[in-house]
Amino acid sequence: MTGRSMRSMAVALVALAMADGALAQSDYPKQPIKIVVGLAAGAVNDVQTRVVAQKLAERIGQPVVVENRTGAGGIIAAEFVARSAPDGYTLYTAPTSILTINPAVYAKLPYQPLRDFVPIVQLSVYPLYVTVNSALPVKTLKELLDYAKANPDKANLGTPGTFFDLMTALLTAKSGAKFVSIPFKSVPETVAAVLNGQALMAYTDYNSAGPQLKSGKVRALAATSATRSARLPDVPSIVEAGFPDCVAETITGIVAPKGTPAAIVKKLETEINAVMRLPDVVERWKQMGLNTVDSSSEAFGRLIETDINRWSAVAKAANIKLD
Repeated sequence: MTGRSMRSMAVALVALAMADGALAQSDYPKQPIKIVVGLAAGAVNDVQTRVVAQKLAERIGQPVVVENRTGAGGIIAAEFVARSAPDGYTLYTAPTSILTINPAVYAKLPYQPLRDFVPIVQLSVYPLYVTVNSALPVKTLKELLDYAKANPDKANLGTPGTFFDLMTALLTAKSGAKFVSIPFKSVPETVAAVLNGQALMAYTDYNSAGPQLKSGKVRALAATSATRSARLPDVPSIVEAGFPDCVAETITGIVAPKGTPAAIVKKLETEINAVMRLPDVVERWKQMGLNTVDSSSEAFGRLIETDINRWSAVAKAANIKLD
């Protein structure tokens, strides 16, 4: 075969690939889409997914089904999606723990975010709040840390997962205050522990502690975001509280199995972003204490990689490692 013939064939193959990609986008979806959630129905990620699924179905003309596959903190669901066909019909709503925390602390995982998933779009970002029982004589984060240093026998916190342990390790490294973690199964359980005096403090999202915050039974000392939250504007950010290196927000996004055609990824990115801009979706997010994000597959991927590197460094410094 001559050089000219080889070049002609290469051009033809590229053209064919582009045509196949365009066809995949124009022909997709031809059947229902399934979005897997690794948490139980009613959890924040589940609620987000169901809102997006309904609106997405209206836009694409195909059913979008939400399937809850619980167990191992979402790892079972992550492994299932990672091993699914990369055809755009099985997606996963992945939380911070799956995307950035597990890779930082587990020696072995049945999936790897950067290897096994292609990011579609980020759905939300939201802060957690450092909370204490309102009867505790502290009004600021600094006062809490001073109290913990002066009362080491009482310096504990409720934690439902490794993300919370890493945030505590980060705060400990920056403040010198030390806390003993008390494990719980969920964030609402940690809030209950603060209420009944079992735990000195807890990190909680607004969705889990809204009623207690409104009633005044629980006091929020700081939001773990760089700026104040619109949901609790009177609560200082952790930057204002004096710990700019301790910013740590929770992210949620939709991913697909690696190898999903770029044209399908782009179509999903475009359609889901359109859903996220709908006024009623923006309002629903606000009510749940979530922030919408002007996202893209590329930006979401960069965020995942950056956060994995960050939390890996924190885990190494604190000697936090799981089998």
